[in-house]
Amino acid sequence: MRARIEEYDAVVRAAEKFTRSVAEGNSRHARELFTDDAVLFGFLNGRLERGSIDQFYRNVDTVGAGERFKTRIDVLDIEETLAVVRVLEEGWGGSIDFTDVLLLLKIDGEWKCVAKAYNQNSDTIK
Repeated sequence: MRARIEEYDAVVRAAEKFTRSVAEGNSRHARELFTDDAVLFGFLNGRLERGSIDQFYRNVDTVGAGERFKTRIDVLDIEETLAVVRVLEEGWGGSIDFTDVLLLLKIDGEWKCVAKAYNQNSDTIK
């Protein structure tokens, strides 16, 4: 059964907490989205990052988004308690483009992110 449009809207609102934190260079909003035990996997400038979502928070709080920063949120799939979201980021830190995949679970009626995996576009690796 396909999810209702309202559910897609709720998932987008949840993912916007991620993009707002990155845009503002402040992890406060993302901390509302991610569970305490959420995990992170991806390569930043060719170096593998994996483990706690705390690494993402440190990156966001350390590097400002940049004036040309843009995002796009695409909901790829929603099931009853599971959602997969793709976030395109352009110009993070003024020069890096990412594709993020967020895995969300509906926990106690609220969409929460349990995992973030990402790819840094190869033409932005330093």
